[in-house]
Amino acid sequence: MKINSKIKILALDADDTLWKNELYYRETENKFAELLQHFSPINETLDLLLETENKTISLYGYGVKGFVLSMIETALLITTNKADSAIIEKIIVLGKELINKPLILFDGVKESLHEIRTLGIKLVMATKGDLLDQERKLRNSSLSACFHHIEIMSNKNESDYLKLLERLDISADEFMMVGNSVKSDILPVLNIGAYAIHIPYHISWAHEAVENNAKTHQKFLEIKNIKELIPIIIENKNAFVYTT
Repeated sequence: MKINSKIKILALDADDTLWKNELYYRETENKFAELLQHFSPINETLDLLLETENKTISLYGYGVKGFVLSMIETALLITTNKADSAIIEKIIVLGKELINKPLILFDGVKESLHEIRTLGIKLVMATKGDLLDQERKLRNSSLSACFHHIEIMSNKNESDYLKLLERLDISADEFMMVGNSVKSDILPVLNIGAYAIHIPYHISWAHEAVENNAKTHQKFLEIKNIKELIPIIIENKNAFVYTT
C-alpha cells in the first residue's frame, strides 16, 4: 500500500472484523434446514433460503429481522404455504436465539483499538445491518469509547460511502477502511479513491462472495488480523492526521 495523502479517519467494519457474527448465522441456517427436513433435503433448503435472501434483501435490509422474514418465506415456499404455526413459532425462536448469542471479540481487538485511539487517530465504526441489533452488539462489546463516530449503514455501496465522507467532512483520499468483506468493505472504497485494508475471515456469507481483483491496487493491503494495524500505522506515522 502506498499512502500519498494524510489519513484523517480510520474506519472499521464490525461484524466478522471486530467480533464473530457469520458463524452464528450458519448455525441458525442449519437448525432451520433441519426443522424442514421432512419437507425438503437440507442442502436444497439452504440453497432456497439464500435465493430468498438475495431476492428480498432490498426490501428487508441486512440483519436478524430480515433473516427471520426470509426463513419464514422460505418455509412457506417449501411447504407450499402449509407451514403450521408451530413451525413459524420455532423460526421466531431461532431468530431470538440468534439475537441473544454471546458477543465474542476477535483476539487483540480491544487492545488494538485502545492503542490506536491513544495514538490520536480518529476511529469510526462503519457497519451495516439492523440498527437495534448493531447498537446492542456495540453496547455489549464495550468498544463505544474507542470511536469518534458510529455509522450503522443500510448498505455499503459507493454512494453510501460518499455520503459517509460528506458527513465526516473529508475527501476520499483522507479515508481508510478496514474490514473482512471484499464486496462491502474493500471494492466500493477503492472505487471512490479511498484506502482499504482487508482482514479475511474464514467464514463468509455467500451473498458477500466476490472475487478480490484489487490485490495489486496501490491503495489496498491485506493483513491477517487487527493487531497488524499497529505496526502499519507506526511505519506510516507521517501519513496520518493526529488529534491533540
